[in-house]
Amino acid sequence: MPEISLAGRRIGPEFPPLVIAEIGINHEGDFAKAERMVRDAAAVGCECVKFQCHVVEDEMSPQAKKVIPGNADVSIYEIMERCQLSEADERRLKALVESLGMIYLSTPFSRAAADRLEAMDVCGYKIGSGECNNYPLVDHIAGFGKPVILSTGMNSMESVAKSVEILRARKVPFGLMHTTSMYPTPPEKVRLGAMQQLMREFPDAVVGLSDHTLTIYPCLGAAALGASMLERHYTSDKSWPGPDVSLSMDPEEMRQLIEGSKLIHKALGGTKAVLPEEQVTIDFAYASCVTIAPVKKGESFTKANLWVKRPGTGEILAEHFESLLGRIAARDIDVDTQLAWDMIHAG
Repeated sequence: MPEISLAGRRIGPEFPPLVIAEIGINHEGDFAKAERMVRDAAAVGCECVKFQCHVVEDEMSPQAKKVIPGNADVSIYEIMERCQLSEADERRLKALVESLGMIYLSTPFSRAAADRLEAMDVCGYKIGSGECNNYPLVDHIAGFGKPVILSTGMNSMESVAKSVEILRARKVPFGLMHTTSMYPTPPEKVRLGAMQQLMREFPDAVVGLSDHTLTIYPCLGAAALGASMLERHYTSDKSWPGPDVSLSMDPEEMRQLIEGSKLIHKALGGTKAVLPEEQVTIDFAYASCVTIAPVKKGESFTKANLWVKRPGTGEILAEHFESLLGRIAARDIDVDTQLAWDMIHAG
């Protein structure tokens, strides 16, 4: 079974899914908002919150000032300049997250950002879909020797495989998140089958879903298919402005996702067999072979004098009914009697 560990939290098919609250840049550079989101996440039982680490001058060339994302009306450069946190604020947030018993994760979008996070002594790294085929950065991050969770949106199996080979070569534990990089993602574009494909193609990877739909249902579906990690964008208040607020879950939705995914994980696995705990139900729910008319000694059992009725406390259950037809009564039997084997002639 593949497994990774973040700050002592074991992650893999044997454990309940880790729900990651992707705060990202929904704080818009406002530390107070970021703090509020962290505290609200802790209050509903969240185990892990994730931010984004942007060092804009190392992350983007000036050409990025002309590129406007599909869910924005200003350039990506302007968005990141507005939303980046200082290293001091990131350190304060990490301390807060950990003081509340949660795991702090952050996605570095550049080498300088990765180096900043390493200097902060993070327990592992999340690499975004846009960097999945940024092999120099993947290798730089993997070089720290810590667990890596890699999102795979916008990438083919071939490009994912190249990053996986880097992670394997660096001998770091790793996870893969199936992702659709549409904001929001229509349900029909989620493709949980692709998540299962990652499981088959990379059996040494812990696999999960990073979802951009507007509900928790795809994540719950992923949990039922064995996802070990579930990530959604998150905000304390959906009325706040923010790049990803419109497709974010709020604390109540996160509480439901955590609770639901734990329950689904408990329900996974097993084989089809009768449980000892089902006996109390068997006793009343099964049917026994019962006479529906008096039967004389030497008389044959037929559908006119024998049928099946609850409860299942008789010696001969309904499964034997057909084999009894034509057999001979060994003694007189009253109506409404649960049949026993000693009432049937042995010959």
